[in-house]
Amino acid sequence: MTSEPIEFSAADGYVLHGTLWSPDATPRALVLIHPATAVPERLYAGFARFLTERGFAALTYNYRGIGASRPARLGALRARMRDWMELDVGAATAWARHAYEGLPLLAVGHSVGGHAIGLSGATTHLRAAVLVAAHAGSTRLIAQAAERLKVRLILRVFGPLTSALLGYVPGKRLGLGEDLPAGVFREWSRWTTLPHYFFDDPTLGAAERFAKQQLPILALGFDDDPWANPAAIGLLVSYLTRAKVERRQIDPRAAGSGPVGHMGFFRSRPGTVLWPDVADWLAQALDTPRTAGRPSLSIAAGNPA
Repeated sequence: MTSEPIEFSAADGYVLHGTLWSPDATPRALVLIHPATAVPERLYAGFARFLTERGFAALTYNYRGIGASRPARLGALRARMRDWMELDVGAATAWARHAYEGLPLLAVGHSVGGHAIGLSGATTHLRAAVLVAAHAGSTRLIAQAAERLKVRLILRVFGPLTSALLGYVPGKRLGLGEDLPAGVFREWSRWTTLPHYFFDDPTLGAAERFAKQQLPILALGFDDDPWANPAAIGLLVSYLTRAKVERRQIDPRAAGSGPVGHMGFFRSRPGTVLWPDVADWLAQALDTPRTAGRPSLSIAAGNPA
């Protein structure tokens, strides 16, 4: 396995930084790993290395404003969350298509990275995709009252206040992960107030975009994730009306993975249990017709639906 730093430009000229992970032999496909909100690419390094052991190449990268793609003055960056899903995901896909012309492309999207698979026009170039803890982020869907209150305070009080003072949101101090561009945070915060999340934003056209996607999709949820619960995942994938969606709702205790929550799938301890099934699904998807039709959605605890 080898890894090498890469950079590529989005359609608006913004330069993004990432890493290409390559197996020793010719790869069977390239897996794009689209990150979650405020999460740098280093979280996904272990998973990317694992994929190379299974014969895949993988691309990890940072959205604009995050990690190695952060500018010198974060407060000066003008960006929205939709820019991550439209421009940055599109740029990563375009780079992969050019660098590995003719090689099948797959994607794994974590949280907002999963949203991008539904929203991005670049998804038409994918053979299949996995959504990890991707959900409709309306705060009213958070079942636990204490967690719901905490998230609302961060998104609607502390985040806007610190953004006004600093010009960006200090995500590290607020427990969000990396610091966030103010415009990204504002759009995200507004979407969380809407009953159907960004599907209620008429400027985005999310429902129409999701309905265009026709590919096999595996949607993973975890019983100890307070945000991406079954109802929130169900709302999101209900808009994938033409995709072949398989849902798996996993009980970490039954699976023997240890705690997973919203971030843990990509950590090595849970990964030793959870990653092999995902790699197997991706491999099988390469032999599945891309537009095989949409089956009925179902959920199984810890097993394929």
